[in-house]
Amino acid sequence: MSWQPELDELERRKGFAREMGGADKVKRQHDGGRLTVRERIDGMLDAGSFREVGTLSGIGEYDATNSLTGVTPANCVFGRGEVNGRTVVVVGDDFTVRGGSADASISAKPLMAEEMAQEFRLPIVRIIEGSGGGGSVKTIETKGAANLPGGVGGTRGFYMMTANLAQVPVVGIGLGSVAGLGAARLASTHFSIMSNSSAMFVAGPPVVARLGQPLTKQELGGADIQTRSGAIDNAVETEQEAFEQARRFLSYLPSSVHETPPVIACTDDTERTEEMLLKVIPRNRRQIYKVRPIIESVVDQGSFFEMGRNFGRSIVAGLARFGGHPVVLFASDPYHNGGSWNAETCQKVVRFADLAETFHLPVVYLMDCPGFLIGLEAEKTATIRHGVRAMAAMNQTSIPWCTMIMRNAYGVAGAAHQPGARLSLRYAWPSASWGSLPLEGGIEAAYRADIDAADDKAAKMKEIEDRLNKLRSPFRSAEKFWVEDIVDPRKTRSLLCEFARMAQPVLTPGKVSFSMRP
Repeated sequence: MSWQPELDELERRKGFAREMGGADKVKRQHDGGRLTVRERIDGMLDAGSFREVGTLSGIGEYDATNSLTGVTPANCVFGRGEVNGRTVVVVGDDFTVRGGSADASISAKPLMAEEMAQEFRLPIVRIIEGSGGGGSVKTIETKGAANLPGGVGGTRGFYMMTANLAQVPVVGIGLGSVAGLGAARLASTHFSIMSNSSAMFVAGPPVVARLGQPLTKQELGGADIQTRSGAIDNAVETEQEAFEQARRFLSYLPSSVHETPPVIACTDDTERTEEMLLKVIPRNRRQIYKVRPIIESVVDQGSFFEMGRNFGRSIVAGLARFGGHPVVLFASDPYHNGGSWNAETCQKVVRFADLAETFHLPVVYLMDCPGFLIGLEAEKTATIRHGVRAMAAMNQTSIPWCTMIMRNAYGVAGAAHQPGARLSLRYAWPSASWGSLPLEGGIEAAYRADIDAADDKAAKMKEIEDRLNKLRSPFRSAEKFWVEDIVDPRKTRSLLCEFARMAQPVLTPGKVSFSMRP
């Protein structure tokens, strides 16, 4: 006797799941320029590696003889698969089934995905569209009662959603309209991406319109809004680009905090020098320069992966490799506020310090910071408070840290260039300059009486400035060991590759005392 009839029934039921919300809903998804959840999972994972969990879950329809006539599948698809040969958990919303809302959700599925990631120490990729299994006003009627937020099992779901930030890499990909719980799931990640045609909001345009704010989806929560606010890290044109960025992000990180980041073979000479570094910093201190070419010249070729480009723009941040070793990289960008830190920049520093500490990534900081941004807007946004948080986050880290001072290091923000309570490596280029505050602007305050008494005020200013410039030379600081070493800028890559090699044996896998906060 064979069990083939049951296997045939199993395959028939899986067939219902593969139909998703039906041909008309799939067509609507495609007509809107969006892939279905199953197509997205295939695009995210290595070919043929997906092993689905809970394929049969949904709402069955039965005739008078109790025979199955159809299934409305759960609007969550999840399972395990591989990204570049490493196992990950992937969970996706099926917008073809009730727009991904609670009416068709089975809460155990996304919860089990989070539990599986934590229990087996696997990265998790959330592909989010709709409310992510969240609410709909129709739920009151279909369920016969209003949901209490959190509810039975809901509180654990919220807990797992953020608890995994301390355990495994969490990636969120927002595609289409993402609202409510879906927005919370997308924001509570280590790396978040959305397509330029997508939108994310706590509540959508129909709800917000009741507040007297008639806005389109893009006006309310488009990619430009969300990347500039810092709620989302990166935006891309196509869904395939989103999958490629997610795969690349994961390549720098360990599968969990219980491992160290993967080191790969490096074909780029670690002793490579770049002549452009000798003259990239202008002698005119008021003149700006482009920092991204500097980054590209010192990291392993093509290895810099920038995140959060539109937020906290006076700091460029992302992941990179030196001699095959992954690091978190900060670099000051004088094109924005001259490299001064505002409240947003400080928040960005905290986020990446947390990421580095959580996943045992050494930090490299290419520094040119003239201090905190000053003025009324800086006071209104509590820049100093956010600055203190950034300094505290840096001081709380335990991972190896190396700073290369390219030009400015002034004031309290200038002090926030390395952990204060332990050894870190610090080098300076000959173009470096530091102090309590820049001479430019500070001379007028400190030498006002001398300048006012002079017959030629401009000449007196220049005399004082020339005198102080000689004293603030980095060579004078090196004499007193206030800076460990002044180096030829062309040797920067060699020194940073050496740092990354030395850091490797120090990295300690295991649970961390604090982790990245959303």
